[in-house]
Amino acid sequence: MSLFIKRSSMVIKCVWLLLVLLINNVQAQMKTFNVNQYGGVADGKTDNSKAFTDAWNQACQNNGGGVVLFQQGIYLVNPLVIQGSCKGPMELHIQGTLLASSEYQYSVGIDHWIVFRHIDNLVISGGGTLDGQGASSWPYNDCRKNPQCKALPASLRFDFANNTKIDNITLINSKNTNIHLFAGLNVIISNINIRAPADSPNTDGIKVGSSNIVQIYDSVISTGDDCIAFLPESTNLNVTNVHCGPGHGISVGSISSNSITGLNVRNCSFVGTQNGVRIKTRSPSQPGTVAQVTFENIEMDKVDNPIIIDQQYCASSGCSPQKTSEIQITDVKYNNIWGTSNTKIAVLLKCSENKPCQNIELRDIDLNYRGGNKPAKASCLNAKGAAYGKQNPASCLQS
Repeated sequence: MSLFIKRSSMVIKCVWLLLVLLINNVQAQMKTFNVNQYGGVADGKTDNSKAFTDAWNQACQNNGGGVVLFQQGIYLVNPLVIQGSCKGPMELHIQGTLLASSEYQYSVGIDHWIVFRHIDNLVISGGGTLDGQGASSWPYNDCRKNPQCKALPASLRFDFANNTKIDNITLINSKNTNIHLFAGLNVIISNINIRAPADSPNTDGIKVGSSNIVQIYDSVISTGDDCIAFLPESTNLNVTNVHCGPGHGISVGSISSNSITGLNVRNCSFVGTQNGVRIKTRSPSQPGTVAQVTFENIEMDKVDNPIIIDQQYCASSGCSPQKTSEIQITDVKYNNIWGTSNTKIAVLLKCSENKPCQNIELRDIDLNYRGGNKPAKASCLNAKGAAYGKQNPASCLQS
């Protein structure tokens, strides 16, 4: 009997402890930390980086996490790095406008505006805007001709940030890349509006590198460079319902080593872009792989190069289009792609001599050349695969 009583007592204590933990978890809810309460001033002139950092640190140390709030107004924020680890989920809720500095010291020779580093469970939302004031940096973007060029800041950088959601914000006039993901896991980007002039240099919309499980959907991207670029060591990538233009299209690469695998781009549109869907590898390169890529249900409107594989990509010093890429491209599908091409070569598959493209599939392609009554053409080099359904232009793949 005494043994039974002891066991019953232990069970009651365990249940009581569980209830206490559950109650504490409910009580430890996310709180709102208004930047204005930490010295924030929405006048477009006062630096709010300290107020931002102080509000973040308080929210980060709150049991249950916190919401850092920027209300309506224009908040000047100088470059800063936001660090984890936090005691719960975090949210940056932007209702107003965050304004980057146009001063030289914050525009040239620095690679970031706002960085989030080593943070788990972060949401950025609120319907607000991040204005990078990129015109202060663009004249210094000379990396294509100057190997000693200085770094320029990305608007939002996420380094080693897992379980991140970026939703319902606008980014305009970034000094460099708008959103840069590095070494992230389980990232969702949705309902984003990115805008920069068509001639603004290197203002990529979204760059994804060394990341796994990334979803980008329901967004509009207009830039002076790639709307989206996927960089090496990235996998399990999905892009759905993204409008691109102007810009350089959606790119895999450029890549000079390692791999990119498992990319699906579906239900997207391109208007007035330099490229549509592009795979680009540098020459020469180290061994690597681009594999399991699908481009499906894509509309092209006045696009220079709607479908392009370029394994002789060389946009800066240190490479040569006469050299050979060692990147193996395989298992790439183009399905139901239609619209208009600004150039006669609507399908250009320029693959490596040493590593010919393998298992390329063209299915239901209908691209018309806008230059008069002449038909569009396809051009292939070292590209092997098969074509199915309608082929306009006629397929050039080697079987």
